[in-house]
Amino acid sequence: MYYIYEKSTTYIIGKPDSNGIARPDHRQSYKTLGAAKAALTRLSKVEPDFDPKRYDIAASAFFHQNIEKKVKRKVLDGFGGKEYWEPVNTPNYMSPASETYWSM
Repeated sequence: MYYIYEKSTTYIIGKPDSNGIARPDHRQSYKTLGAAKAALTRLSKVEPDFDPKRYDIAASAFFHQNIEKKVKRKVLDGFGGKEYWEPVNTPNYMSPASETYWSM
């Protein structure tokens, strides 16, 4: 599997919305490198201020091990309050720093 990601933030980029703007979407992946390149080409045609230097493609395992940035978060005060590091693409419902995580 391959991801298209924004180089500066390492957010995984999803498909463009109706305005042609690509938003972060941790669920978006492509089975082959060719499919990811084709999606990036489609994005270049619809995004108004597309900059090819802004995005890159990486294999999922390599991306998670070597590229993806981590952010410092804090567990909710009622549940320990400890600080920890998590990947930037962690969905809110899977982050111990969110109330959604603890209400499931």
